[in-house]
Amino acid sequence: MPEQKPKSDHWLRHRLHEIIFEADTPAGKLFDVILIISIVTSVIVVMLDSVVDLNLRYGQLFFVLEWFFTLIFTVEYVLRLSCIGRPSKYARSFYGVVDLLSILPSYVSLLLSAGKFFLVIRILRLLRVFRVLKLVQYVGESNYLQRALWASRRKIAVFLLSVFLMMIIFGSMMYIIEGAENGFTSIPRSIYWAVVTMTTVGYGDISPQTSLGQAIASLVMILGYGIIAIPTGIVTAELTFKPNISTQSCPECSSEGHDMNAKHCKFCGADLHPDKI
Repeated sequence: MPEQKPKSDHWLRHRLHEIIFEADTPAGKLFDVILIISIVTSVIVVMLDSVVDLNLRYGQLFFVLEWFFTLIFTVEYVLRLSCIGRPSKYARSFYGVVDLLSILPSYVSLLLSAGKFFLVIRILRLLRVFRVLKLVQYVGESNYLQRALWASRRKIAVFLLSVFLMMIIFGSMMYIIEGAENGFTSIPRSIYWAVVTMTTVGYGDISPQTSLGQAIASLVMILGYGIIAIPTGIVTAELTFKPNISTQSCPECSSEGHDMNAKHCKFCGADLHPDKI
């Protein structure tokens, strides 16, 4: 009889997946709390390090803390890849890319000298703020909101296209009516005015001077208030249909959004409960 392969590796992988990806177990909740605190603290360190006075006084402390959190997130990233069946799929996912962006700048900055590449190093340091995006996966309703935005993507795309066309029309009209003498020196600059006005920002660097131009501007302002409410209504309509979704994460591809009674992943077909016979 061939010797049976020990299941210790399978048990360890399943246990890691339960702790790292699941949020309905005590160990998973503790892991999430520790990681959230680490993410928030690391982002605060990056922001404080950008303050010149604080950097001069506590620069060494910030440097040590930065590498401490980098090592923590590196270990977390490696563990996430090692406890799922298809690590490449997670690495290419949104959260996988964010995880990589949260640690990569620290290692890349070691390869660049502080001379002519100083600006590049500062950009890499700025990319560390992407760690704040890691918080998204720990917000209970984030996946629910993502599904609502994805379901309404076509409606929002049509709406944005309509708004873009309106801005081109109004901008072109103002270019003809007001002209260069009133600051509308070109159609692109006039479209810029339409964008600023329709979004109710109103910088005031360009303003119509003629009566007809001011009347059109008033119409654009009123339309702006109505336009702001439309995307909210589109997404809200999708949010009213709340499906009964579990917090189960696929042990193979790490996908979420499964039904409460689902036994297999709807994305890759893997068994969602491999530990159950």
